[in-house]
Amino acid sequence: MQKYFNYLRCDKQKSTTKLKKKEVIEKHIVLEDIDPVAFYGVANSHLQMVRALYPKLRIMARNNVIRVLGDEEEMCAFEENIERMRRHLLRFNVITEEDILNIIKGEDNKANAAKDVVVYSLAGKPIKSRSENQQQLIDAYMKDDMIFAVGPAGTGKTYLSIALAVKALKEKTAKKIILSRPAVEAGEKLGFLPGDMKDKIDPYLQPLYDALEDMIPQVKLQDMMDKHIIQIAPLAFMRGRTLSDAVVILDEAQNTTSAQIRMFLTRMGWNTKMIITGDLTQVDLPKGQKSGLREAIETLKDVEGISIVNLNGKDIVRHKLVTRIVNAFDEKDKEQEKKYKEQDIKTK
Repeated sequence: MQKYFNYLRCDKQKSTTKLKKKEVIEKHIVLEDIDPVAFYGVANSHLQMVRALYPKLRIMARNNVIRVLGDEEEMCAFEENIERMRRHLLRFNVITEEDILNIIKGEDNKANAAKDVVVYSLAGKPIKSRSENQQQLIDAYMKDDMIFAVGPAGTGKTYLSIALAVKALKEKTAKKIILSRPAVEAGEKLGFLPGDMKDKIDPYLQPLYDALEDMIPQVKLQDMMDKHIIQIAPLAFMRGRTLSDAVVILDEAQNTTSAQIRMFLTRMGWNTKMIITGDLTQVDLPKGQKSGLREAIETLKDVEGISIVNLNGKDIVRHKLVTRIVNAFDEKDKEQEKKYKEQDIKTK
């Protein structure tokens, strides 16, 4: 068995071995990269449907292995359609009986639909840009190796970045995903947290877990984390590493210091994409300390190969009140800044 899907092509014209028409052959198909439970369906409903559509074959399944017995001609069509079903589930995260029937009939129109979709959620919902600036983020990712995505809460910068990373993993353009955040409390001291190191840092990284759990099945996600294909770590653990063949995301970067962001950006290795996200209106650093994200943007804005994408209130995809809240605070900040300037002029 091969490590990945054992797809054995059948070509009668090129075949050098001629089997008798009624001769029974046996093949094993290994389903990799997908959840067998989702593939077989609830109470094996999908498997039962496939059996009904291929009455000449004896089909048995256990875990991620399908064992098939039958004649060569029927086996070839079966293998091809199982591969299409596997690719469909890998791309859309769900497969229905209607999808299976369309695939076997050669009418899988869904596979060619929505080409602008980044990935699909576990519920089959397309994840794609929902605004001009979000599309700019996707375009920047395709063009450059380092992207700064800056904007207020709810603009989808973190979620869309993780979707791009998951897409890279599925398409095998990256070998791993590395997600990081500075461990900074949002305006309050949490004090001592019980448990081991993972228990202590998990509260800071929960938003990243939430996004991943929306795109990757829980069992598969846990397996990827156990194998370090997906790594989630606080920023403090990045020193000394070289991050290659990966998509690396630094979230909440507005809470980094100058030294921290410089350390993080210089971890970049070969065949790596870095996405740095943050909201400069929500800095939780001690008063008077400049955000490393702000300094990095000012310093690197003209460097070739780096894109800076600015999102705003028009890109917010949360509850409509979030947009109103962000706009209200922006107006207040502008008024406050205007007063400070007027006071400075008077004192001079």
